[in-house]
This record gives sequence, C-alpha cells and structure tokens, in this order.
Amino acid sequence: MNFKNKRILSFFLSITLVIGILIGANPASAEEAQKLIIVHVNDVHGNVTDDGENIIGFAKLKTIVDELKAKNPNVLLLSGGDMIHGTNLATLSKGEVMVNLMNALEFDASAIGNHEFDYNTERLLELKEKAEFPFLGANIVKKDGSKSDFEEYTIKELEGLKIGIFGLATEETVYKANPTFFKDIKFESPIEVAEKMVQKLQDEKVDIIIALTHLGLDEESKKAGATLSTDVAEKVKGIDIIVDGHSHTELPEGKLVEDTLIVQANEHMKRIGIVELEIADGKIAKSTAKLLDYEGTKEVVQNEEVKTAIEKIEEANKEILETVVGKTTVKLEGERTVVRANESNLGNLLTDAMLHVSDADVAITNGGGIRASIEEGDIKLEHIHTVFPFSNYPVVIEVTGKALVEALEFGNDSYPEVAGKYPHVAGMTYKIDPNKEVGSRITDLLVNGEKIDLDKKYKVVTNDFMAVGGDGYTMFAGAPVLAQYGLLSEVIAEYITELGEVAPEVEGRVIGLPLEVTEAEPVEEIKEVVEPVEDKEEVKAPEVKPELKKYTVKSGDVLWKIARQFNTTWEELAKINNLKNPHLIFTNQVILVP
Repeated sequence: MNFKNKRILSFFLSITLVIGILIGANPASAEEAQKLIIVHVNDVHGNVTDDGENIIGFAKLKTIVDELKAKNPNVLLLSGGDMIHGTNLATLSKGEVMVNLMNALEFDASAIGNHEFDYNTERLLELKEKAEFPFLGANIVKKDGSKSDFEEYTIKELEGLKIGIFGLATEETVYKANPTFFKDIKFESPIEVAEKMVQKLQDEKVDIIIALTHLGLDEESKKAGATLSTDVAEKVKGIDIIVDGHSHTELPEGKLVEDTLIVQANEHMKRIGIVELEIADGKIAKSTAKLLDYEGTKEVVQNEEVKTAIEKIEEANKEILETVVGKTTVKLEGERTVVRANESNLGNLLTDAMLHVSDADVAITNGGGIRASIEEGDIKLEHIHTVFPFSNYPVVIEVTGKALVEALEFGNDSYPEVAGKYPHVAGMTYKIDPNKEVGSRITDLLVNGEKIDLDKKYKVVTNDFMAVGGDGYTMFAGAPVLAQYGLLSEVIAEYITELGEVAPEVEGRVIGLPLEVTEAEPVEEIKEVVEPVEDKEEVKAPEVKPELKKYTVKSGDVLWKIARQFNTTWEELAKINNLKNPHLIFTNQVILVP
C-alpha cells in the first residue's frame, strides 16, 4: 500500500463501501447496487508539484486514483478545464508537458476552459491530438457549419455501468482568451446544447449522465451574460452530475440544484474532489461529495514515476529560468486584490516598459494579466514568467480621445470592486469618482499633462488581447494597428535589463475618490426612570449605541487591524457597515467606526 497512515487508508477505503439502505421506492440490496467513484479537479493552471503546504500535486493524485481503482474498478478521473496554462512548467512547453502528465494519470476526459485557448486555437488542436483523453466541447462549433474539431461527448463502459459524459465551455471564452483565435468557431448556448446532449445520451441507453463543464458559479459571469452551471442544472432535466470549473469555487459537499449535483474543487490542486455514487436500476440511489485538502493527503506517498517526470521537466527548465535580468529595490506588487482594483508599482513598471518599446502616446493594460508579485532582490526569468504567463504582446493602435475615455470608464465601472479588466496606465493620469453613475466616473483625465481631446487621434499601446476587444474592451476592436512587438514577458525583461535596477512607485496615475456611505442616523440617548427594587439586584442601564465616525481605508488595511485601532471587533465593524464580505475592503473605501 502507498499510505503511511492507516487512518488515511481507512478514509479512502470507506469511499468504496455501500453504506446503509439505499433510497428509493423499491430499494435495491447492497449486492445489486453498482458503485461509481468520480475523482475530479479543475482550474489546475499548471500547478502539479506538491509544494509541501497547499498544492497536493499530480504525483499524490495518481496514488489516490490508483488505490481507489484497486478497490473498485469503477473510477473516473475528470477535469473541469483550465489545466494546460498558468505556470512556468506549463507555459514553457506551450501546454505539452501538462497533456503528457494528464496522459500518465489516465484522465478520462477534460472540459475545455477559456485558458486552454491561451496559446491559440491551433496549438490547442495540436495538444488535443497528443492527448489520450478527449477534450469535450459540445457547444464549440464551426461558424461555417462543418464538423467541430472537438468531441461532443464520450461514453465510458465500466463494470456493469454505462456512463455518458458531455462537455460545455463558457461563452466568456471569446473575450477571456484572445478574440482573434475564434474567427472560425463560436460558442453556442450551453443550455440549448445540454438539452440536445441529454437526449443523445439517453438514446445511447446510458445509466448516468455527467456534464463536464467550464461554466462556473460566479455572479460576475452572469452579469456579463454568460451561462452558469446552476442555470444548466435548473433548466435542463436528466443531468445527474455536473463536474464544473471556471469560478474556482470550493464546494465541500457539492451543491444540489433540482435533481443535479454540482461539484467543483477550488483551484490549483489545493483540493481533490471525490464523488461516490450508488446506482440501482439505472438511477442514482445515493450520492456523496467531498473534498480532500492538503492536510488530508499529507501522508499519501507520491507516485514515483509521476514525481520523477515532474522533476525532470523542472530540471530542464531550471537553467533558463535562473537567468537574472535585473534587480528591484522594492517589492513589485502584483497581488490579485491590488492589481485588479488599484494602481500598482508593478503595473506602472509594465506600462512604462510598453511605452518604452513603442512610440505610443499612452499605455493601458488589464490588471488580470498580472498574476503574481516579485519580492525585493534579483529578478529572474522565472519571476517574469510567473508574473506574465500569457503569450500576449504589445500592440499599438490608433483611437480617438473619446474611445480612450470609454475604455477607462469601462475598465473602472465596478471600482472599487476587484475586476480583471481594471486598467493600469502610463502617459496619462485621471481620477475615479465611484459615487457617480457608471459611464461618468472618470474626471481630470490628462494625457502627457494636457487635457484629453475627444476628437484627437491617440496612439495607444495595449496588449494584443485588449486590442481586439478582449476583457470587454470592444471600443478598441477594429482600430488601426500601427505596430506589434515581442511577448510582454520579453518586453519587460529587456526593459529591466536595460535599467539594471528598478524601484517603481505608486505615483498617483490613478486616484480613486472615497466611496461615500450613508452615515447612520444619530442615536438618541434613552433616559429611563428605574423604580427601586426590593431584592437589590443590579439594574442594568439601557444600552446606548456609540457615536460613529468615518474612517478611510488605507493600503494594507484589513478589517481586524482597523477594529483593533478603535478597540472593537471586526465582526462589529462588519455589522455596522453591512459588509457582505468582511474580508474584502478597498483602498479609499469609507467605513463607519465607533
């Protein structure tokens, strides 16, 4: 056995046991019930190495799957998409090493995530041919009506069971990957396609229908007009399980919507999902969903072959990635909550590099393209590739001042909320007033120190993704292209090398004005006459609510730190301010404190 700890072994063996009496009008006996185990991951983004802290890794996943199969051959290994891009290990081979590792783990199928297209459609098709498992995308079709490059569904025939699996991709893919990659394909309605797939699989007399989807549960996707996995579950009958991805959601016990169980396992191999099904008379009699975290797999021994394969890949990349390109005397801030809502010194360095390589008037790039920070000290190629893992390159386009304003209005329409489209800029400065209506929030916009001219043509350097309308910047789509350059990662590496040492600052290129909140009405002091009491019990004075005042959130603030300053608790501050998510506050946000 590959488990050091008997308690861990018992946990995994318990997954395969038939527990209790099966549900149903005519319950089958334990002997008649068929058992199916679905092991699933999603949004791995190239994170396959056990990091000793959070990431479980592929070598342990292989061990877990093999042990489960040794006890019950009816095991499926599925991916909810976004597998082949996101780390140096994945991107330096343009996804090939990820496909090879998935082959080694014997994945049964994978959904097609938006990041599967990051290298371009042609590369995905090349990787599809190398894969020993199907990339399923039933709603990805050719615009000319010819046969799709992707399989709609697959049928797995296990011991006593026939399982139908079909795939769905999010409509957001057309702007969350480079829009030019989709000139020949389109994404049809997941709901309409799901209805057709259910009918096809029912005609194939399958016992269980699984939708393998990259749709997610993010309300921001819903606002953008995309279909969520819950929409499919609500509107399409006949789907037993939805194995989902895209929103990086952690569903510890799954989410039951109508008669469909939706499962999703967080992100980056921090969780492994396991669904146990008991099937009688072609129907699910019992289902249990659970997630394994790093602590729960601590004693699992890594599969030696997979571990060795990963080590060889990392060793081959090491020499290249260890190259030092320069030095930073400050931390280059690239954390998600910062670069998607605030000016950042790393965002400034990137846009400066874009201006430097081009002869543009201004630079603009989306915060979602910055994926990590760089600590003070030597800057290696490894750092650059980690921060900028996408195959994007600078493009100079020509747009009017009016279009530039529209772009900034769009990029800041959800400020101070976190959004991947949040713009980092160079060559211009402006203010955001979140108290004004969307579309009228940008004020004091200056281009190279001069007031913006709405009719003037400006040369704008952006990334190729945004230049063709990516991340929703449709006002740039169709603009004349004046120049193109190398990869963003190459451009910033060369810029740092030229400078030798960098120390970029947050210098007020973008100033967010405070978000006003409705101040609580003053509480009148309640004067109560207390009658004498014979038993001499202590009479409590009526509670008087404290006077409230405004506090403006500063960079680095978190709610518990603010609470400590004012001798209160973060729970109390969350209650006073009606904060839906007390762990998410923004620089310049105004909150009420005692």
